[in-house]
Amino acid sequence: MENLSNNRAFLGTRALLPGVVLAGLVSGLAVLAEYLELRLTGGAWIEALVLAILIGAVCRLFLRRPVRFDPGIAFSAKYFLEVAIVLLGASVSAVAIGGMGISLIGAIAVVVGAVLMASYGIGRGLGLSHSVALLVACGNSICGNSAIAATAPVIRADAEDVASSIAFTAVLGMITVLLLPVLVPLLGLSATGYGVMAGMTVYAVPQVLAATAPVSVLSIQIGTFVKLVRVLMLGPVIFLLSFASAGRTGRRPALHRLVPWFILGFLAMLAARSFGLIDATTAEGMGEAATVLTILSMAALGLGIDLKRVMRAGPRVTAAVVLSLGVLVVASYAMVLVLNLATA
Repeated sequence: MENLSNNRAFLGTRALLPGVVLAGLVSGLAVLAEYLELRLTGGAWIEALVLAILIGAVCRLFLRRPVRFDPGIAFSAKYFLEVAIVLLGASVSAVAIGGMGISLIGAIAVVVGAVLMASYGIGRGLGLSHSVALLVACGNSICGNSAIAATAPVIRADAEDVASSIAFTAVLGMITVLLLPVLVPLLGLSATGYGVMAGMTVYAVPQVLAATAPVSVLSIQIGTFVKLVRVLMLGPVIFLLSFASAGRTGRRPALHRLVPWFILGFLAMLAARSFGLIDATTAEGMGEAATVLTILSMAALGLGIDLKRVMRAGPRVTAAVVLSLGVLVVASYAMVLVLNLATA
């Protein structure tokens, strides 16, 4: 009986291997492309995570992919991502973020919640499906690609929905980084005020650094802290979405369906880091491992999508992302004014 179980485990692993290796190759190409981008332009405007999706989707479009790759691709897209989310919890310290002040943290939570609902309404008004509208709303209001990736398994979004949401959000995120510093003279923003706006409107942490570096060191520090608080909103939002998704079925789900294991793992890692059970060096290593797993899962996601179907949804998704970002910018500026941070 034991030998039979071992044989089944071996065969299961062997079935996964082709797809996992293919996802690894696509990930390697994405990392290489980001490296070349850094060498040629001095900055990674398109992250390896996004490049992995794009390269995977192009491979799916032009190459005839045998069926034997499917199990490993599906495994990589789901489980690598869930483990990555757990590891990311160790990179955030609630104690460090708590020093920013209750009023600012409360304002961030209010703006994130309001913009999330407004973005969802915009998406549905433009005719997007529930899943796509929700993915765009979470990505826009919280932390771009990471929020979309974390939301997808909770609401059971398919690969095309995730890919289309990430693709257009990524493009607009790059444009935001380039244009956001123009607001400093136009709105008369202080270094603190601009840091808050950058932390609230830019999607990814590296992009926050790129958007604030031209202004001042203080803007970099404030923007990074605000962005981290915004990222922390992902946990409560995902938890609430779990309840909402369960309610749509009309049935009471099992606990592991209501609260996905990777969210509990994320919160456990966050608590461990906050109580000093995970030191900075270990947390940094876990963060790097999470990055690798996320790129692998995004490569698998790209390999599993039909790019032609994604392009058919393009105009409406683009409009939803642009309008949602506009709402986020306006709400963030209103927050800066209310907190009296607009001018020095």
